[in-house]
Amino acid sequence: MRIILASGSEIRRQILKDTGIDFDVIVKPVDETSIKASMLAEDYSVRDIADALAEAKAKKVSQYETGLVIGADQIMEMDGKAFDKPACMNEARERLLLMRGKTHYLIGAVVICENGNPVWRHLAKTELTMRDFSEDFLDNYLKLEGEALLKSVGAYKFEGRGSQLFSHVKGDFFSILGLSLLPVLDYLRERGAVLS
Repeated sequence: MRIILASGSEIRRQILKDTGIDFDVIVKPVDETSIKASMLAEDYSVRDIADALAEAKAKKVSQYETGLVIGADQIMEMDGKAFDKPACMNEARERLLLMRGKTHYLIGAVVICENGNPVWRHLAKTELTMRDFSEDFLDNYLKLEGEALLKSVGAYKFEGRGSQLFSHVKGDFFSILGLSLLPVLDYLRERGAVLS
């Protein structure tokens, strides 16, 4: 059975690739901004918004392609507020300073669609506490990582140097990176898409 990842995220692609399973990457544009804005205006939870975005991405590809289509999304929440990816390096720096010494949450959703309909979904919430790092450390980190940080809602790459920003983490490593891998693999095995 064909497996398709409906995400342009490099880290999600790498996570799946590292498992050794065969899959295609097909991305079709979804108006994430308007989905988020309308759901926030109607007071939907961050979990519901992440789930709706993951479903929209998978559904869009699944309407045109056969197989199991994996869509995923992740939203950062801190102090009751949802955050998008930072738009520039100055915003990334301000975001990390705001997060310093505090706990935030990554709310992640994965939805698998088949023939244009959702057939499986998973929600994960991870808790991350940043240490009280120095501004010298932060400036060095931003210099070393550069604009790659703008691809992450938290403005950090947890799988690399970004791990040095944290004092405590509660949750699944893969969910922090944006794809709850083990539950996804369980479902793919259940469907016979990968060997069990």
